[in-house]
Amino acid sequence: MTTAILSGADTGRRPAIAPDGSLVLDVVIPVYNEENDLEPCIRRLHAHLVEQFPYPFRITVADNASTDGTLRVAERLGREFDAVEVQHLEEKGRGRALRAVWSTSDAPVLAYMDVDLSTDLAALGPLIAPLLSGHSDLAIGSRLARGARVVRGPKREFISRCYNLILRGTLAARFSDAQCGFKAIRADVAERLLPHIQDTGWFFDTELLVLAQKAGLRIHEVPVDWVDDPDSSVNIIATATADLKGIARLTKATMTGRIPISGLREQLGRAPIQVQAPGVAPSLVRQLVRFAAVGVASTVAYLLLFLLLRTFTGAQAANLVALLVTAVGNTALNRRLTFGIRGKQGAGLHQFQGLIVFGLGLALTSGALALLHTMTAPGLALEITALVLANLAATVLRFLLLRGWVFRRRPATEMEN
Repeated sequence: MTTAILSGADTGRRPAIAPDGSLVLDVVIPVYNEENDLEPCIRRLHAHLVEQFPYPFRITVADNASTDGTLRVAERLGREFDAVEVQHLEEKGRGRALRAVWSTSDAPVLAYMDVDLSTDLAALGPLIAPLLSGHSDLAIGSRLARGARVVRGPKREFISRCYNLILRGTLAARFSDAQCGFKAIRADVAERLLPHIQDTGWFFDTELLVLAQKAGLRIHEVPVDWVDDPDSSVNIIATATADLKGIARLTKATMTGRIPISGLREQLGRAPIQVQAPGVAPSLVRQLVRFAAVGVASTVAYLLLFLLLRTFTGAQAANLVALLVTAVGNTALNRRLTFGIRGKQGAGLHQFQGLIVFGLGLALTSGALALLHTMTAPGLALEITALVLANLAATVLRFLLLRGWVFRRRPATEMEN
């Protein structure tokens, strides 16, 4: 057993089990004034790992500047069990404790759990198995996933679900439970992510998961059996307030680009899969987002050009010229950005087909103007409104035709014939 005083490459997915029998797993138990709960936790966890985990492991007690007898209990357990070590921090903070231990651990898989062991240890094997095999980068216990069994009061249930809904709405989180104190991560991944995590308290978990998701890492979720600890010392109001502040800070950081997401993706080897196989379409969602961005830019350019031309020509002529010019640019941008087609080969055919699509859009917008003028004597504002509505319909038609006809990826056999 050792006690330390601490202050606050290639990472492709490979199996984490070394053939020489070296350490595989380091389970961290962060504690602050837990002299009563610490010993039963360590004894129960140690017995479970001895019986159920077939590889070398270590349990690290991370003491967060406790003022009671927690450190003394931890050191006594460290003398009793060879697999138990103690690290003492002079400042509080669960995130600070995890960063300190994970940054210095020599185990390829790092985990942590709360000292109350609210989560059934039967979930520990499924939690770390995908990390050991190299399938996933992080794993989290989830009290909100299908199959989880949870016993807790309605107040904490409501707060937990609201918090995760907020995460989905503000940070587009796709994981179901950010705060369950039962997580694991590969050490090579932690090495890349930890320098970019600012929080030292309870929001550390959320920041880690959001950053991992945005970096393209694979997060494995394990439904858990979880029983609330009625004696928990966590201040729910203070924690919730700190979490909301953390969400605001992290939202700003991701929007301003302060966090180098693209650099992390490159370092971690998690860039989006680029589809190269003939006949295999890229992600529909990604295409829709890029098509929408191109569409917004094209619509703005179209309206500006229409307004400029409308000052010295009729509505139909202004519409024709504005739509024709922007259609050529729209086709070129969608060809490269939305559908990922580069080079000059086929560009002429694509523009020709794009002009046919343009003709359909022209028919919709011109028809809308003609119908408007037969019904009333519209002003410029009404003309623009009609054109915007007609362009929305034309945009949907344009995307369907560009994706299914103009830029459709044909099978190799069809391309050769």
